[in-house]
Amino acid sequence: MRVPVATAAVGLTAVTLLALPACSTGTAGAKPDAASSAQVKSAGADQDAAPLSSAALKTRLLDESDLGSGYLRQPERPSRHDDVTVVGCTALSELGGDAATGGSLTFPHKAKATFTYTGGSNSQVTEELYSDSANKLSYGIGRIFDAMTGCPTYQVVAGGTAIDMASQKLPAPHQLGDEQWSQLLTFSAGGRSTVVKQTAIRDGSLLLIVSGSPALVDRHLEKALAKAERVG
Repeated sequence: MRVPVATAAVGLTAVTLLALPACSTGTAGAKPDAASSAQVKSAGADQDAAPLSSAALKTRLLDESDLGSGYLRQPERPSRHDDVTVVGCTALSELGGDAATGGSLTFPHKAKATFTYTGGSNSQVTEELYSDSANKLSYGIGRIFDAMTGCPTYQVVAGGTAIDMASQKLPAPHQLGDEQWSQLLTFSAGGRSTVVKQTAIRDGSLLLIVSGSPALVDRHLEKALAKAERVG
């Protein structure tokens, strides 16, 4: 069974997230972090590097050979723009646009891939890559994570279906990239819930977001960043 909503919900990749199996996913080792969800290290030498094109970003996404056996890439779904209302989180409601409806972020250069892991749980993991100036990436993603984690609980009404949301900050992987954000999201609808981890890493003019089963996000995050940062 799956959560009976797959067209819109609050979150960076909520269309994919709500397609995850409708049961709680294990989150061993994941604990809330009282500090800011963004942790910053010294700026890298490529802070002002020219943004990469969407075509270039696409070649830097993980593929089945990178992930290993048991992963199937899902076909891209056409964008859907159902009416979405956010209840109980003013900051998130004010964001509007794709950021609040689960579509891709509005940065001009982007690429995305979603994989289902068939190794017993049919979990999913989604990778998104964006490229723009370092300042624009930092402001855009930071504003969204701050809004989402600033409201521990809220509700989304999408296509007439109410989705209860809960969010909590997680320790960010400060050893990676220039800025980092991480959170745990719980989507509840129809008496079922799905737990999703979402981690974003900005390195210069590149932004990586990995979302999905907490175990799969942890397993593939560094691999995704290494491929995204490759030279040439």
